[in-house]
Amino acid sequence: MACSLMACLVFSGSTQSQSRDLSLQDLSSFQNPSKSWQVAANVGASLSEENKFTTSAGGGILVNQPTRKNKGQDLLTNFEHGDLDLELDYMMAKGSNSGIYLQGRYELQLADNWGTTERTAASNGGVYERWDESRPEGQKGYQGYAPRQNAGRAPGLWQHLKISFQAPRFDASGNKIENARLLLVELNGVTIQEDVELFGPTRGAISNDEKATGPLRLQGDHGAVAFRNIQVSHYSKPRPELKGLTYRVFKGKFEKEPKYDSLPPEAEGPQGPSNLLTSTLDNDAKQFLLRYTGTLVVKEPGEYTFNLNTPAGAGLIRVNKQEILPMKTWNGRGTAVLPAGEVPFELLYSKTMDWGTPALGLKIAGPGVREFLISEEILSENIDPILVDVKERPILRSFIDLPGNHRVTHAVSVGSPSQLHYTYDLDNGTIVQLWRGGFLDATPMWHERGDGSSKAIGSLQYFGKPTTTLARLASDQTAWIKDTTGTAFRPKGYQLDQNSEPTFLYHIYGTSVKDAIRIIENGKGLRRELSVQNPAAGLVARLVEGAKIEEIGKGLYLVDDRAYYVRVDDAAGAKPMVRTVAGRQELVVPVQSKLAYSILF
Repeated sequence: MACSLMACLVFSGSTQSQSRDLSLQDLSSFQNPSKSWQVAANVGASLSEENKFTTSAGGGILVNQPTRKNKGQDLLTNFEHGDLDLELDYMMAKGSNSGIYLQGRYELQLADNWGTTERTAASNGGVYERWDESRPEGQKGYQGYAPRQNAGRAPGLWQHLKISFQAPRFDASGNKIENARLLLVELNGVTIQEDVELFGPTRGAISNDEKATGPLRLQGDHGAVAFRNIQVSHYSKPRPELKGLTYRVFKGKFEKEPKYDSLPPEAEGPQGPSNLLTSTLDNDAKQFLLRYTGTLVVKEPGEYTFNLNTPAGAGLIRVNKQEILPMKTWNGRGTAVLPAGEVPFELLYSKTMDWGTPALGLKIAGPGVREFLISEEILSENIDPILVDVKERPILRSFIDLPGNHRVTHAVSVGSPSQLHYTYDLDNGTIVQLWRGGFLDATPMWHERGDGSSKAIGSLQYFGKPTTTLARLASDQTAWIKDTTGTAFRPKGYQLDQNSEPTFLYHIYGTSVKDAIRIIENGKGLRRELSVQNPAAGLVARLVEGAKIEEIGKGLYLVDDRAYYVRVDDAAGAKPMVRTVAGRQELVVPVQSKLAYSILF
């Protein structure tokens, strides 16, 4: 789905910052680490034992594993931060609890919530409550924020987190004039918090006072947690400003820049004290050229990016007498290396399409400056999303678009109240995606004429380009088939049980197949059972393929850098095998009469 204005500004590719990757080869990035913290080369968690990690010697991963002997303590960075983007991977042990305190004061909760659907401020991705002992019982905690969705994953799996934080603002006398904000939090690719105002420190803060900067703090006294790939981007430099703006409006259609000497303006004047770029001027022409001139005050030297949006027309930007963005249609982006000081600034907006609504948007990013809007806000078309409630429609047929520009034209998406859902491809008899969170956004299918497609709302796991689950292989190194050609594949629809869960039916190689997929209790994963009648000779099932598949226990496998688990539940006596073909690994099992396995996610 398209990002919101806040998301587009915060995580735009043009954002420039003072970025650093925290070295995790040792603990030198942190203040006085307790003995519960260590660095490791690898880490894993048990699905059955609480608060337990296994580690291997080395570096690159920060691990906290408190014990009765080595009680954990919070870990603080050596640096302090104000405005910040933080991106990292983290892993929870079973039943564990931790948190990330921005400036040591505002906690984003980390927790193992696998198998739960409840969302509170104490859930994984929640903003923890503030606390006041003087309030009545049951009301001591307040101003906490639950995550929008339950996008977390199972213990022992890596989860990806992105946080964009805006520090509180203070005047020259040290009085707070603006609260801190979580501009955006994404967990496993899903927005779970957006533009959340933080009225004060949350419970457990290092201090209840607020300051412009503070250390990043990782909670270490509640349970086992691991971190890797910690990237910190600081935004501490002052923004450039426009001053002395004047404008001129020329009536007519201009597809290139005119000569101004012989062209009288329809309207002109100073922009006023706001110096805010806008297309809302004293002008009712449907086609016109708007020319702004003025001064850009640059307070930090370096490379700056200018992101211009000029709907229904084209735009041009000159900075420091350099044309950094030529006249382009609608959207354009340019960069310039600028000195500190005052430099000439010029912007053109040529509205050439008489049917469009005039609008002008300019965003600027630079060294230590998060991308910000220096113009009017361009409002996108407001379309009320058409969201499918799993309680009303647990099964939906639609097109589903997968990465790599592949469209599944006969897709069946199956939802569950446990908030775990999947999509099945009838054309190949296979699962193409699995996700946790909301069910489906059917806006692309049902808004106006629509295109027939729907989109998963939650945290997605794709399973590659669709092909059949079953195939006949001449040898262990025979490549898996790319399509159903030569298989005599025929889909036969599906049957629903008393819980409205489908069993898919098809024929392949003359074999009749029942493919029953059921959500595991509490949404911890799905269990798939293939029942075959008169199995063809050499019939093999491919359960999963990926860059890496490793067996970590009897019949239990980890796929692709701890993205999800596969558990072989019943192979009817056949032996699973991990094979490597063309640089990719596949978990395959010979099929006799029945095969059952689970995907834990």
